Amino acid sequence: MYDTSPVTKTLIWNGDAFQKVRLGMIIKVLIADDHGVVRKGLRLLLEQYPELSVIGEAANGREAVTMAAKLSPQIVVMDVGMPLLNGIEAARQILHGNSHTGIIMLTMHADESYLLRALHVGVKGYLLKESAEEDLLLAIMAVAQGRPFFSRTITDALLEDYMLVLKQEGLSDTFELLTGREKEVLQLLAEGKTNKEVAALLYISPYTVESHRTNLMQKLNLHNTAEIVLYAVRKGLVA
Repeated sequence: MYDTSPVTKTLIWNGDAFQKVRLGMIIKVLIADDHGVVRKGLRLLLEQYPELSVIGEAANGREAVTMAAKLSPQIVVMDVGMPLLNGIEAARQILHGNSHTGIIMLTMHADESYLLRALHVGVKGYLLKESAEEDLLLAIMAVAQGRPFFSRTITDALLEDYMLVLKQEGLSDTFELLTGREKEVLQLLAEGKTNKEVAALLYISPYTVESHRTNLMQKLNLHNTAEIVLYAVRKGLVA
């Protein structure tokens, strides 16, 4: 999946602080944005890190799909609003061709409807452009390991919206309706784990995982994986 060229130590967020980890791999990145200045800025930002290799730039969504199929990047950093084909539809087509590609969407606005659509198609990272300089490396490293990553501004906005809905409907925190095991399963599913992977981590059967999944979705009124991820983001379970 990755090139095996030797690289220097890199920095990965471990939840509390940066720690140095030797990855021993080069991560290939494709940049897609319709503004040349933005593409240049992203390239300059990413090329500071020897463990990252920018292998191409696309100026629209259709070009991004074509280049992703040709170059097989591990990560695609892509604008949401692009000509010819928008970023979310381009992400869907890229993932249809290679489900292992990690897609990180860039946007100007913390719009929940765009986020939900992006999660539906399988996008793992969602960043505001204003936070790209601070968050993009962290997002790439997280998504390259199969974990989701969202800008802090987005998670704060989602949490604020969520608490407002609870207040308007006179509800308590629905998270407390879950059992301890259901909370564990919720977080692992939101991190992109399959039922089989969750079962292996918790030493339970895939059937039991599916049972917990069904129960927690009923308790939280969730209907699919995308809504599970969105709920976990709102609750601060995934970063």
